[in-house]
Parts: sequence; C-alpha cells; structure tokens
Amino acid sequence: MLRSLHMKLVMIMVLLILSLMTVVGAFLINSVMVFYLEDFYSQMADVFSRESLSRDLTTEAQGEEDGAQAILDVIRSYSGELGLDGSNRTLYILDGETGAYLAGTDDGAGQNLDYNSVNLTRALADGTEGSQANLAEDYMDVALPFQRGDEPYVIYILDNKSTVNALISQIFVLILEALIFGLFISVLLSFLLSKTMVIPIQRLTEGALRVAEGDFSRRIDVDSRDEIGELTDTFNRMARQLRDTLRQAENERNKLDTLFLHMTDGVVAFSRDGAVIHSNPAAAEMLGSAIGTQTRYGELFGEIAPLYEVLDVQDHVAGERQVGERYLELVMAPFDREQRGGVLVVIHDVTERRKNEAMQREFVANVSHELRTPLTNIRSYAETLSESAGDIPPSMQKKFLGVILGESDRMTHIVQDLLTLSRLDSGRDELRLARFPFLRAVQDLYHAVYMEAQRHSHTLELSVPDEDTEIVADRERIVQVMMNIVSNSIKYTPDGGKILISAGRQGDWVWMQVDDNGIGIPKEDRPRIFERFYRVDKARSRQSGGTGLGLSIAREIVLRHDGQLKLVDREGPGLSVRLELRIEGPSHG
Repeated sequence: MLRSLHMKLVMIMVLLILSLMTVVGAFLINSVMVFYLEDFYSQMADVFSRESLSRDLTTEAQGEEDGAQAILDVIRSYSGELGLDGSNRTLYILDGETGAYLAGTDDGAGQNLDYNSVNLTRALADGTEGSQANLAEDYMDVALPFQRGDEPYVIYILDNKSTVNALISQIFVLILEALIFGLFISVLLSFLLSKTMVIPIQRLTEGALRVAEGDFSRRIDVDSRDEIGELTDTFNRMARQLRDTLRQAENERNKLDTLFLHMTDGVVAFSRDGAVIHSNPAAAEMLGSAIGTQTRYGELFGEIAPLYEVLDVQDHVAGERQVGERYLELVMAPFDREQRGGVLVVIHDVTERRKNEAMQREFVANVSHELRTPLTNIRSYAETLSESAGDIPPSMQKKFLGVILGESDRMTHIVQDLLTLSRLDSGRDELRLARFPFLRAVQDLYHAVYMEAQRHSHTLELSVPDEDTEIVADRERIVQVMMNIVSNSIKYTPDGGKILISAGRQGDWVWMQVDDNGIGIPKEDRPRIFERFYRVDKARSRQSGGTGLGLSIAREIVLRHDGQLKLVDREGPGLSVRLELRIEGPSHG
C-alpha cells in the first residue's frame, strides 16, 4: 500500500511538471513566432513606406539600361534595415508581368523560385501589395509591385525563418532542461515523503538494478537489523562476489580483445549461416575492403572454399589470395562444434616472404651466372693448356695464363663483394666512426684517380670550397663509396671525356657530386641501378671487370650512415651521382 501511494505521488508530480512545461512551452513558442512575424512585416512596412525609397525605386535614371540592377543597388543601401543577409533573408527583383527573375542577392535560388506564395501570387496577378502573414508556412515573405518608368517590377523579400527556428530550438532545449530538472525534483520529493518501510526496499531494488547493469561500485546501507537488513547484507555479499568474478572475466576478455585488435594477422569469425561475428582491423586492411555486419562469407572467401565444406572438415582448409601486390595465406577452420558455432578465418600476410623467396632465387641465379662465366673461361683455357702443352708457343701460354689469372681475380672480387654485402646485411660489419675533414678526403680521392683518368684522356676537374668541414663517419667506408662513384664515371665515359668532382656543405649535411658526359643510364634502368648484380650494359661491365655489386655495396654503406646516394636529373648526355652525409654522423651511433 505504501509503495502504491509512493508511485501515485510520483506520477502526480511528474504529470504536473509535464503539463506545466507543455503549456508554458507552447505559449512561449507561439509568442516568439507571432513576435517575429509581426516584427518582419512591421520592418518591411517601415522601410518601404519611406518617401525617399519610393522615389528612388520609381524614378528611372537617365540612360538607364538595366532597371532591375538599378533597383537592386537602391535596395542594397537599405539592406541593413531590411535585414538582408543573402542566406536567411534574400531579395529578388522580378518582372511585374511575367514574374521572371531579374536580379537579387541569391541568383541560384532566384532561378528556382517557388511561385506558390499567396503574397507573390497577389502581387503578380492583381498588382497589389502582398504582405499577408501566415503562421502555418515555414517562411515569411512580402511582395511589393511598383512601376519604374514604363516597366512593372515586383520586389520580393523571402525569409526562411532560420533565426526564429534557431531561437525556438533554444527555447525548446531550455524547456526540456527545465522539465528534466523538474522531474528530478519531483522524484526527490517523492523519496522524502516516502515512509521508513519503503526506503530500504527501494534501496535494495535500486541496488539490484545497478548490479543487473554491471555497476558494483556502491554498497547498499540499511540501518535496520530485521529481515530486510539481513536480506540487504546477503545481497551486498553476493554483489561483491559477483563483482570480483566479473572483474576477473573482464580482465581476461580485455587481454583477448587487445590481442585480437592489435595482432598483425587478420582474423574474421563467421556464424554457421555465413554472417560476420567478429573481425579485426588487420583483416579489413589486408583484404582491402570494409568488413561489416552485412558482409557474408561467400563474398570474401567463397571462391577459396565453400562454407559447408569448411564446417565439415576435421582440421582446417588452407588457401591463398593475391590482393593488389599483397600475397595472403588463408587458414579456415570450424570452431565450437558442440554448440554449432561457425568458421574462423586467419589471414597471414606472406608478401615479404614471397618477395624474399623471389629475391633469394634471383640472387642465387645471379651469383651462379656471375661465377659460371669466369669458371667456364678458366676451365676452357686450362683444358687447352693441358691438352696442347707442347704445341702452344710460350707467348700464347703466357696469354692464356693471364686470362686465367684475370678470371680468378674477377671471381675473388665477386666473392669479396658478396662477403661485404653479407656483413652489411647481418650487421656484423660495424662502422668505425671518427671525425675527419670531408673535403680533404675528396681532394685525396681526386689525386688518387687522377692518373687513371689521364690514361683514358679524361679531363678531371675538382671544385671544392676553401673552408673544410669535419664529419663523423667511417672514413675508410666513405672513401670506398667515393672511389666506386668516380671509378664508374671513369670506366663508363668514353676516352677524352670530362669529369667534374664537386663537394660542399649545405646546412647540417655535406655532399659530393660526380658529373660526367659519358654514356649515362637510360631512364628505364635508373630505378634499378642500385640493385645487386644489375648492370645496364652487361657485356661492357664484364669487359671492364665490373661485378654489378659496387653500387649496391656503396648504397648499403651510405644507408648505414643515414645518408643518401642518388642519381641527379640533368640535361644532356652523361650522369650525375650525388652523395649526401650528416655532419654529426648516423643517429643510431
């Protein structure tokens, strides 16, 4: 009975607040609407009743070519008083006979003007002022016909009520907030009026609701020591035990959710009917398409294996897919057979593995090819010497032995370069960083290769500033890179060419650039010039003793220094190679 009385009190207070706020809200909203409507027409009447404005509108200027534009210019001088803003309240100048749009503050809306307005219809049809207010319409408008010279015009001002609608929305929010506050007060008063026997039961009910919603943070306090008090204590113990149990389960679930969301492999779970249950971001990113609740198994993996087939397997079904440049490995397996679960698909990105396998195959093929050529030459010349030992003149024998020694040196260079690359790749070849003058090293390089350039009749020039800069780097390795760049330029520039070695400092970097007028590198070969064993002219490279590894080694050394080794675009024949290094050395130390 007490509880029934309490509920009646609550309902009476709630209905009272609702009724009061409804009446007040309706009155306020209607009053605001009427006020703005009256203010609009009052404002229009006040402005257009002015004698000066009427004179300016009806008097045609001498030599006037565009009456509508002249009218628009006149009205614009009163735009502030008329409240014209070009968006909420707009002006249109219409032909008084046809109603065609001539000018205005919004040409786009003027071309698509709605002529269903009562005021506009009256002005166009009867030639009388249209200023009838209508609360039911979602706009306010006024249409004023007049004669300018011999031409009839209609000034049509349209307000879309955005201002009043915004104010009404604010009033509605205020009324809603007041309503919520009033409801809160009514509920509070009903609790204050409740009897002592009802309060413990209400607290227990509220506690049960909070526990049902997952809120175990508050304990129910009841001072009584009767049956209700014992029931409350029992409930509190139950809530604590349930909270601890759910907290442990939540921790485990959070661990699994974190692992699921941030794992690099993609995971998608489907129900038995093929609907998506769960998916992580990695899966959508790998597949290149969004995965939502409407996505079906058949859309994603139907061509790999039908759903019924995966549900019936004892272990799993494997498949592959290529998405763009990615290679994906799919593992599909059923889960929770007893509860008739669904299918779990795990997606592995094996692109890097495939690329590495392809690079490894290509690398082995290149090494085999590079070693086979000198080995074949050595064997051929050795067999010739062995089979015709007494018949070959000494000069020819010496020539054959020279070829064998040259091919052996070439194999030695290939093996040494491969060992160098291996050490760089594995990180075993540590940099011996030290501070040394960079421009001095460039000058030493110039003197070291000068004679070699002279043998090819090259013109070798050096351009460096007077002030040197000390850098932190592995001097031996950097000189090796420089020597490789300049040696290539000397080798691949036809005799009598010109080679320029320049160097300098730019901010926190130093640079060296080698420019020549040699054979250059075709545009299509430039992206691959730093690849291992890649050579533009393989025959000429082998003839000059090149292994195709020099630039690869140079680039690895420069990358270890956090520097850059690149080809510079230039006009005309030849090639420009630029080396850039940090003055303070690599950031990784």
